[in-house]
Parts: sequence; C-alpha cells; structure tokens
Amino acid sequence: MPVHDWTNVDAGIFHAFHHSWIEEIQRALNAGLLPPDYYALPEQQAAGFGPDVLTLQSAESTGAYQGGGSILLEEPQVRLVAESDQEFYRQKQKSVVVRHVTGDRIVAVVELVSHGNKSSQSALRSFVEKAVEFLSRNVHLVIVDLFPPGPRDPDGIHAAIWQSFTGQHYELPDANPLTLAAYEAAGSVRAFVEHVSVGDSLPAMPLYLRPRAHIPLPLEQTYNSAFAVLPRRWRDVLSA
Repeated sequence: MPVHDWTNVDAGIFHAFHHSWIEEIQRALNAGLLPPDYYALPEQQAAGFGPDVLTLQSAESTGAYQGGGSILLEEPQVRLVAESDQEFYRQKQKSVVVRHVTGDRIVAVVELVSHGNKSSQSALRSFVEKAVEFLSRNVHLVIVDLFPPGPRDPDGIHAAIWQSFTGQHYELPDANPLTLAAYEAAGSVRAFVEHVSVGDSLPAMPLYLRPRAHIPLPLEQTYNSAFAVLPRRWRDVLSA
C-alpha cells in the first residue's frame, strides 16, 4: 500500500492512525522479530520523555544472542548518510543512565512524527532535544516522518536532529520530502536515512539492538495493518 498524504486530514485523524501504527509495530516486534532477551512496549516514559515504542533488554539477559528473531550483523541496505565525530560525541555524553522502571535496559526507541511535533518552534525543539538526548545516552533510534518539511524543518526532521547533535548541515533531496531515519548510537552515531514520497512503499529500516547488530523494522506491513482498521470514511478520503 502506498504512503498516503496525511496533510489531507486533520491532526485528530492522524492521531488515531498513529496509535494503531504504534500498536502494530509493538506486536510485530514481540511476535518474533526480536530475540528472546528483548521486548517492546508502547508509549513508556524514559528520561522524562514519552517515546512511541521502547525496545528493552531483559535485566536477566547475558547479552549473548540466543536465537529467535533474525538479528542481522551485516550492514543494512539503507543508505548510510553520515557518522558523527567520536570526540564530539564524547562531549555530548551524560553521566545518567536511562533505565526502564522495571530495571530493564532501554536499547532502542521508535518515534512516529505527528503533526503536533512540528506545530510550533518549541514543539519541534522539544522533539529534537528528545532525540539528541537518547542518542547521547547510547539509545538507538528509528524516526518516521510522513509529513513534508515546513518552515521550521526546511530540510526535514533528520536535518534538524543532525544539526542539533553534530552541528553539521544535511540537505534534503528535492524529489522525496518524507523522511525515514535510523540511528546506531555506539561511541559515535551513524545515521541511515531514506526519503520517500506520497505514493511510495515504505522500506524496512534497521532497528539497532546493539552496535553493528540490527533487525529490519517492517514499516510497510505495520502501516498497512494500521490503515486497514482506520474508519472507512477516512480511508476513502486518504485513498481518493
């Protein structure tokens, strides 16, 4: 199913879809994509923020991979667009370790950008600061933004995050304005970025669980499942 133009409906309709998509991502991760020592929870508090989906590693885990989900050790197919300077990264490090309330360790976060995240300069700044905080604490990220860039993020959400984290400029390709970004945070941060347009399919993005080890996050499959349970009235509007 192609990506729809979510600017054609008001924020409340995307909000309903957003929640369904979060649930579908969490189900897919827990249904066998994640190795047995890992699990995903939707909308948990971490470091004072409320990410969409948390991926955690069991406190009883030895850290060794035991089988189960298909963890990938090779480089992802998604384009590597940038890597942060390691010395800069060290300067950004914090001494506080982020932990889940159960004591299990947060390893990754999935964020689906909503209209509200870019509705004002302060909202965008809060979102970017949240992303930078996770990266500075060695938490891997996947960020999905199906809204086109605006005056507050003229080169897209990845450019805003990368500028804040590294001070480096990233230029958005003209042809494909929607952004999918995966970040591997380990000593330095590597950014894997894809850009798509309305009407395109969503590629799987690498969700890192530890350095150089990731699973493919099935964005297309989970998007389709969430869209299928949206009220028909709004499916018809978006599919017109």
